[in-house]
Amino acid sequence: MTGLSPFHVAFPVHDLAAARHFYGEVMGCPEGRSDTDWIDFNLYGHQIVAHCVGAKRDAVAGHNPVDGHSVPVPHFGVVLPPAEWRALADRLRAAGVEFVIEPYTRFAGEPGEQSTMFFYDPSGNALEFKAFADVGQLFAK
Repeated sequence: MTGLSPFHVAFPVHDLAAARHFYGEVMGCPEGRSDTDWIDFNLYGHQIVAHCVGAKRDAVAGHNPVDGHSVPVPHFGVVLPPAEWRALADRLRAAGVEFVIEPYTRFAGEPGEQSTMFFYDPSGNALEFKAFADVGQLFAK
């Protein structure tokens, strides 16, 4: 693979209005196409689609221990440049978003050193955003 391409993720939400506010207003994702049961959002150049599935449920199937934290599984997110990652962390804090794992740097001094943060959307979908000072370390062992 020579470069990274945009990805597409479809995920369940219980309330489209809450998803529109969270992803559009809080996260700052431009809205694309939509219908009565779904909304496309531009998440840093990637297409994510919120599909309304009705009543709220726990979207997290489990947790895995990573670097002393309990990482929610499943989760999705984006790797951002460090400045954009910090700006997003500040934006989320200002909006009062509760973090599952507060923004911090993990694997310090090791291959794959990264800054990361985890939080949930209003429907309980777990999101992770990362930043690498050296994005070439994205898949380092």
